[in-house]
Amino acid sequence: MKYAVSAPQNALLREIASASEAMRIPPTRTQTAWALEQRGLIKRTWRGSSHVAVVTADGRYYLKHGAHPRRVQAEKDRLEGGAAQAALAPTCGAELISRLKSASGKITVADPAPRTRGRWRAAYYDALHHGHVPEGHKLRWNGRRRGDCVFTLADEAAEKAAQPPPVPAIEVPEVLERPHPLVRATRKAMDRSQGTVDTRGTAEVIPLHVSRPLADRALRIMHAFLTEAESRGYSAEAQTDLERGEAVHTLAVVIRGHAFPVALTERTTKVPHEPTPKELRQQERNPWIRLPKYDEEFNGRLALGAPAKSWYSYSCSDGARWTLESRLGLLLQDLEDRAAEAARRDRDQELLETERRRRWYAAVKQARERQIEQHRAEFLSAQVGAWQRVAEIRAFCQAARARTESTLAPAEETSWLEWAEAYAAQLDPLQRQLNAPPDPPATRETLREMAKVDGYAYPWPFDADGHWTLPPDPRADGPCNPRPLRPQTASPRLRGTGRRIVYAAMVSGTSTRSHAPSTALCASGCRWA
Repeated sequence: MKYAVSAPQNALLREIASASEAMRIPPTRTQTAWALEQRGLIKRTWRGSSHVAVVTADGRYYLKHGAHPRRVQAEKDRLEGGAAQAALAPTCGAELISRLKSASGKITVADPAPRTRGRWRAAYYDALHHGHVPEGHKLRWNGRRRGDCVFTLADEAAEKAAQPPPVPAIEVPEVLERPHPLVRATRKAMDRSQGTVDTRGTAEVIPLHVSRPLADRALRIMHAFLTEAESRGYSAEAQTDLERGEAVHTLAVVIRGHAFPVALTERTTKVPHEPTPKELRQQERNPWIRLPKYDEEFNGRLALGAPAKSWYSYSCSDGARWTLESRLGLLLQDLEDRAAEAARRDRDQELLETERRRRWYAAVKQARERQIEQHRAEFLSAQVGAWQRVAEIRAFCQAARARTESTLAPAEETSWLEWAEAYAAQLDPLQRQLNAPPDPPATRETLREMAKVDGYAYPWPFDADGHWTLPPDPRADGPCNPRPLRPQTASPRLRGTGRRIVYAAMVSGTSTRSHAPSTALCASGCRWA
């Protein structure tokens, strides 16, 4: 809980305490009253269209003593427990070092009382001045005046070994004897400008925006930076993009396929604007003209980094204790780290896309297998139904002939029964060889509904005959490059769909072998023999 009270909160608390009855809280002071209520100094309630508040006992205590009663009580409890804490403090430096060694080199004392803090301070200085600190170690103490006391016994050799290697510095020449090609092009584009050098809108040069006296230093810095980048295997490319219908020229350092645009500018400082005589005359003629309050002036500090209004945020500049030349190595290392991170993200994205592709093709494969299974089940059901109907027709013919055994049947009846038996023989599936039906068409619409996926997310793996024709993914790992399994004989065209297919195949007696191969999924989700 917060115990501090600001000046507006203190003023509102005194107004509420001085009121003879519940005070109405104005809407503009609602937040202040809420803060006092959170500290337990007032109580609020809703009356009519606004809040009213009264002061609590804690609030009157605060107005009388200037401190929150809970904070005062907490400080009393801490001081009362200080004697017990002080008794646990080390009596000398040797004991402190012994405790640190047994505690793996770190001891934390939670917000000790002044007496306890003094005991630990005495043990700390005793260890420093009487040679109790082991050789090659360093004793540190944080929290000398307030807060937790943290004592650390650190191994200097281990700390040095854990530190990252120093960043190699980039040497900037004093004189450019053989300047970088982009530096030569930039120097030529600068021409003889005496005021400000601005090459940000020029193609095939280094984007600069500096004052004329710092132009030579800026070119030397860019020469050293670009030369060092190319010596490490990177490249510097002048690029031109189109943004909002206008050409934007940039210079990018390409590291492992990732381009990082850079520009060298001079920082500016705001100074009061001094109106010119022309501006004063214009303001006299038109009082509504507003003159700028400040002007931007170059302050002599160079900055190298991402261009303004870009998505990137890397930059190094002159400081009060360092120069831009001493920070070039850090900037190039930052770009290398960003390139490594971008490469890692690309690999993760590629793996994610490969897994998504594999799952998509696996879902389509399973949907195709279910489609074939359902089609065969319907075909089998139609065969069984036809066989049962044939049995019923033959039974009917036998019953009709048995009815007329004692008498001579009419010629019309005999002709009808003969046609019925011939029709039953035509419908009987057992009169011909039993084969599996041809596979149904593998259309996007059908399999998309069965697989519950987007049918247009990846290239469709089936041809017009329902055969798997997708080539292997060249990005998939592995030495194998199998070719898709093709059927030995082409299946006949299916006439219709659903029961019409089954009935046509059954009536016509056409029978083909199924071309559903036994397959397996490769890394890209393709199905091979």
